[in-house]
Amino acid sequence: MDTNNVKKETFDDKETAKMTRGSTNMVYSVEETPPWYLCLLLGFQHYLTAFGSIIAVPIVLREYFCLDEDTVGLGELIGTIFFVSGIATLLQTTFGVRLPIVQGGTLSFIAPAVAIMLQPQWQCPYTEARKANESIVNFTAIGLPDIGSDGHREIWMSRIREIQGAVMVASLFQIVVGFSGLLGIILKFVGPLAVAPTITLIGMSLFSAAANKAAQQWWIALVTMFLVTLFSQFLGKIKIPCMTGMDGRKCKTTKLPVFDLFPILLAMVITWIICAILTATEVLPNIPGKWGYNARTDTKNYVLQQSEWFRFPYPGQWGAPTVSVASVFGMMAGVIASMIESVGDYYACARLSGAPPPPTHAINRGIGIEGIGCLLAGAIGTGNGTTSYSHNIGVIGLTKVGSRRVVQVGGVIMILLGCLGKIGGLFSTIPDPVIGGMFMITFGMITSVGLSNLQYVDLNSSRNLFILGVSLFFGFSMPNWMSANRDVIQTGNDVVDQILTVLLSTSMFVGGALGLILDNAIPGTEEERGIKKWRTALSEDGDNNGRSDMHIYDFPLIQRCFDKVRIFEYIPFCPTFMRPRSTETLEVYVDEEKEKSKSREADLTYVADNIAMTTNDEQFNTKF
Repeated sequence: MDTNNVKKETFDDKETAKMTRGSTNMVYSVEETPPWYLCLLLGFQHYLTAFGSIIAVPIVLREYFCLDEDTVGLGELIGTIFFVSGIATLLQTTFGVRLPIVQGGTLSFIAPAVAIMLQPQWQCPYTEARKANESIVNFTAIGLPDIGSDGHREIWMSRIREIQGAVMVASLFQIVVGFSGLLGIILKFVGPLAVAPTITLIGMSLFSAAANKAAQQWWIALVTMFLVTLFSQFLGKIKIPCMTGMDGRKCKTTKLPVFDLFPILLAMVITWIICAILTATEVLPNIPGKWGYNARTDTKNYVLQQSEWFRFPYPGQWGAPTVSVASVFGMMAGVIASMIESVGDYYACARLSGAPPPPTHAINRGIGIEGIGCLLAGAIGTGNGTTSYSHNIGVIGLTKVGSRRVVQVGGVIMILLGCLGKIGGLFSTIPDPVIGGMFMITFGMITSVGLSNLQYVDLNSSRNLFILGVSLFFGFSMPNWMSANRDVIQTGNDVVDQILTVLLSTSMFVGGALGLILDNAIPGTEEERGIKKWRTALSEDGDNNGRSDMHIYDFPLIQRCFDKVRIFEYIPFCPTFMRPRSTETLEVYVDEEKEKSKSREADLTYVADNIAMTTNDEQFNTKF
């Protein structure tokens, strides 16, 4: 065999594929696999990129779950959410939308979780005791278990169990919507004026969590914010040589925009070191309760000693989940917001990774698998759900590496590090002001992502300004009033009272629902509402079902089985849904038809010969 011809054919095939999918000079496309050492490096990079957002979830919920100063418990919760995020990432990239997209804990679930935990039966006695006594509190003297004791652990685990049950039941809704194809019907009524207030209020509703942590030492928080801004906005284009492998005795290097890839990680590490120096030199006060004390790095040293080296998270590790109707309905708001956000992430990921826009079946399957990821998160107990991470999609655009295998390696790294208790314990010792500074940036970005949806809307229209302003302002006002008047809703039914209280205390639900209702009720053209531009931006290339590179959304290994059974063409999450059969299947079908045709031709020839022979015999007998 001529190897040169083989290489040329392979190169031509790759070039044709690139032209077909409209790739933008990708170093590795979705189906290509980099060398193992690059897979490890790039996979670890995805882990580091998702790091800030993943640890933000348990740290924000720490107060509401009543963990208080139980840093060992917080480390266990951090390890659990990393572990589940890794599993969800593997499921999504292998069986879901099959794009290189990272899954992790979501801020969309925080607002309803906080609303649930602010119910009178779930309010934390430790938080109330600290509010009543600004100095150090002797909890045993007021009848509360010591922090970190079995009694205290049962208090915070009971709260996580309530969120677990709510997430698990709410995730069933997401699974049904995804795998049944109902998402397409829902999205017909959703436009930018419903999405913008929903996502904007996710970020804005968390301002108190960021402010409270940053206020423990504002100078440290400001340094963290300054460094993140410096790295991401000013030094982002600077590329630093990094080793990628060995070529004989020489090192292979490539230039990477390190500051742009890891601005949050670098800023947190540097500020952490500054805090360590200020602690060693006794610049920071060593008196508990004094301003600046929580910026010290020696207040949680016991965590690393008490944390287990290896800890495998498992379903029911905090106990059997509990379910209440009010909590489930509240968590539904987070599920709906997460679904809408993920659809946009799928299209963005496909565009940046050089893949064709995802077809209907891939989106349906992706949402369904995200629901399964939320179900696992609820069962194992992250206190949260899972969703697609848009900032990891940005990494694909920067590195030009859209390989699915790289993200799968990143998922495996998350699973392994999630099982190392010392790693979770280490993350839980980050000083609170450093976390507060990071929150200021990340929550601000969530807010701006929500507002960015307004680019498709005609902001000169008084109709649109009315809908936007009322949705945002009422989305702030109603939950704020509800937080101060918990017992104001009295319908005569306790279950209905709890449902309404939780929903009306969730800003993203109030603002998003009002925006959705007003946008569909008040007359306006599709151009004015931004519907036309928004949908065009999502599905850029329109119907791509006939494109030859759509096979990247097919199931691994078992696709031939689905191609051969026609009933799968009517199942919304199957790759054969609403599209022609794959080229390979059609070739097999043509070959089979040719064989049948040849067989029929042979049979017809045989019959014709017999008829001819019979006719000749009859003519011979008649003649003589």
